[in-house]
Amino acid sequence: MKSTPPPFEYVSSQLDQSKMPTADRAEFAVAGRSNVGKSSLINMLAGHKGLARTSGQPGKTQTINHYKVGDRAYLADLPGYGYARVSQNIRNEWSKHLKSYLAKRSNLCFVLLLIDCRVEPRPNDLEFARLLSQYHRPFAIVFTKTDKLKSTALKKQTGVFLAALPCIPQCYFWSSSETGRGREEILEFVMEQSHLFRAPAKLKG
Repeated sequence: MKSTPPPFEYVSSQLDQSKMPTADRAEFAVAGRSNVGKSSLINMLAGHKGLARTSGQPGKTQTINHYKVGDRAYLADLPGYGYARVSQNIRNEWSKHLKSYLAKRSNLCFVLLLIDCRVEPRPNDLEFARLLSQYHRPFAIVFTKTDKLKSTALKKQTGVFLAALPCIPQCYFWSSSETGRGREEILEFVMEQSHLFRAPAKLKG
């Protein structure tokens, strides 16, 4: 029997950490290249197609968007990287806030790094994985758009990417926003990890 998924709720969109939701619950960042399917994944997990805005225009997400997952966790949708048509000033601003977030967000438990299963390892994907290692942030890989590949090709692409990584993820998932593949596994992972989270003492009580 399938478990009932926790309710999702949009909270806020910010780049300034001082204005982000209180760090009193486990947080899972959703990261990846522009147009890799971050918003589609969040909508699939939520069971609500309109929760996170999706767009055919890469680079649409320009803030860190927070969503409540039940009463135990947040999902934080990060700006996509690797899109060249935004200005250099905007890319620099994103990079500054992203590095600050990875370094300082006290309740950030895991990063879900999304990878399009159809493409070869990209330098900026590998560089982002190195950045996670630099900030000692555990991460899981979520391969998206798996409905576009047959099983043999998917397994091959998965192996190629994992072998290219500069650091080892805790686990990986295959997902598809079209078919719902991976939804239960990813939600179960988020809920399991969120139950291990303990808020900083100053936030308790």
